[in-house]
Amino acid sequence: MEHQNLDDLRSSLLGQVADAADLEALEQARVRILGKKGQVTQLMKTLGGLTPEERKERGQAYNRIKDAVAEAIEARRQDLADADLEQRLAAERIDVSLPARPDRVGHVHPISRTVEELVAIFGEMGFGVAEGPHVEDDFHNFTALNIPEEHPARQEQDTFYLPPQEESGAPMVLRTHTSPVQIRTMQSVAPPIRIIVPGRTFRSDSDATHSPMFHQVEGLVVDETTHMGHLKGTLIEFCRAFFDIEDLPVRFRPSYFPFTEPSAEVDIGCTRADGQLKIGHGDDWLEILGCGMVHPKVLENCGIDSRKYQGFAFGMGIERVAMLKYGIPDLRTFYDSDLRWLKHYGFLPLETPSLVRGI
Repeated sequence: MEHQNLDDLRSSLLGQVADAADLEALEQARVRILGKKGQVTQLMKTLGGLTPEERKERGQAYNRIKDAVAEAIEARRQDLADADLEQRLAAERIDVSLPARPDRVGHVHPISRTVEELVAIFGEMGFGVAEGPHVEDDFHNFTALNIPEEHPARQEQDTFYLPPQEESGAPMVLRTHTSPVQIRTMQSVAPPIRIIVPGRTFRSDSDATHSPMFHQVEGLVVDETTHMGHLKGTLIEFCRAFFDIEDLPVRFRPSYFPFTEPSAEVDIGCTRADGQLKIGHGDDWLEILGCGMVHPKVLENCGIDSRKYQGFAFGMGIERVAMLKYGIPDLRTFYDSDLRWLKHYGFLPLETPSLVRGI
């Protein structure tokens, strides 16, 4: 081997690299040439028997061959990897113009589905949808809603407080309800007003039926002729449409909220037996939402003449009504990000709810 023409050796080794048909064959060629027992390695071991001058000359020649082979191996590896990628891309090609398969698109979360149902029902009644910021000041979240400073809702164990504004020093909070959006709407839009406000809210509470972040929907109607009968009719029709029970029993109980007067809580009929809850005609009642006529002070705080205008408001937890309608036992599972849970309780994205196609 010592007397073999080095140019022929170099050509032979490079030919072995070029003949490698795949990455596995290329690795075998690398080991055969540059491995511990490879051809070039064996040549290097012969340098010890040469004179210093021969060792220097022959060593440089062997190193040039070694470098050339290493470069050829790396280039061949890249070529083979590119060819493999092209082959895979061709085999896995997808026609993106084809319609998606509904069962593979994913599932709509029950919260999103419930919001769509609420918008569909109240939309048929002429309600628009309003939105607002999650971070609110004290005025919009409490004061404008006639909530006094000593009210328990203002306490830190119930409310997430944020640093105050630099300019005014006014305290900031993560909104505890979506009512601030009603305030902003009444401040910026002249009556008549008819809106619902779905969105995230935040309270310092967490257990099987409470979450520090949850969703509410609130409704507001303000005009010159609205009265309690309109409020009752709206909510009775909503409950019967949402739970798809035409003659669902609905009752109103007197209650107290700082921002409405008179105030009421709404119950729907149900039956409790063998540890199960069934909505409909029965011997028991289930609280579902709160409501009332907008307090005159709230109207005045928003610049609306309470001697000319009046209205009603209502609010409910979206998770709560979703749990009741779809039989979900634990609120915390809504936020576990478990795809198995979502596949079980979720909805196909093309099943858009409406009063015409069904809620």
